[in-house]
Amino acid sequence: MAATLTAGAPARPRKLLASRKTRIGILYALPVVVYLLVLFVYPIFSTLFLSLQNADGSLTLHWYAEALTGVNLSVLLTTLRISAETALCSLVFGFLLANAITRLKPILAGLAMLIVVVPHFISALVRTYGWIIMLGDKGLVNVWAPGGPYQLLYNELGVVIGTTSMMLPYTVLLLYGVMRGVDRRLLAAASSMGAGRVTIFRRVYLPLVAPGLASAGLLSFILSLGYYITPALMGGPNQSMIATLINQQVTKENQWNGAAAQGVILLLLTFAGLLLVKLVSSLGASRKKRSAS
Repeated sequence: MAATLTAGAPARPRKLLASRKTRIGILYALPVVVYLLVLFVYPIFSTLFLSLQNADGSLTLHWYAEALTGVNLSVLLTTLRISAETALCSLVFGFLLANAITRLKPILAGLAMLIVVVPHFISALVRTYGWIIMLGDKGLVNVWAPGGPYQLLYNELGVVIGTTSMMLPYTVLLLYGVMRGVDRRLLAAASSMGAGRVTIFRRVYLPLVAPGLASAGLLSFILSLGYYITPALMGGPNQSMIATLINQQVTKENQWNGAAAQGVILLLLTFAGLLLVKLVSSLGASRKKRSAS
């Protein structure tokens, strides 16, 4: 009996490979696999190996130790702080905007979403220069703001304003989809039972959209981690982010090993954020199943 099982085990893969449908599927998938190997897997492993390589070719963790100390550590912490601030601002404004759009009629809601999404197709460089013009000493904001001019550029406030505007379309799209899926009859039922608006929002509406809020916030945080154009143009020396540091190490210092270590750290932070997004999505799906049952 055991001999029969052992002999039949390798026969199953051969039988699958003998199938014409399987061979055609492998043939169709082969270009995608080669594409991923050449353009994604190989660069990642090359960067990882470069970050572990010393000047004489030996393996070392020196570049990681350098990336997590001194000025490099300060830049990493600044990146995390600005990304968190951007995610928080994107959530606040995205929540208000998406919630307002869901209350509109379908035609007006579609037009509002078009207004939100269309600027995303304009070059980030052009939009950043637009913010620089608007927030400058003689820009539209300072001309109309009472008590101005205010210093809105080349500081952390300017960076957060710029990056929030770049992340806002992602946040609104995510939250709009989640909010459209909320059953308004639940809110009406809570209101008919005497609950006030604050209670309905806090105990009914907010728990239903909480997974979307967490996913949108984490997505904005992840995208902000590696953002380069806006922080480089709207920030000052104290707002250098990790993408700017990597560019400086490669183009000015010719320090590819240190830049590779910074890139690997950024990649690990991104993977950690993606895992959190997946975990939050799974928790949200399980909560919906429990509430439905």
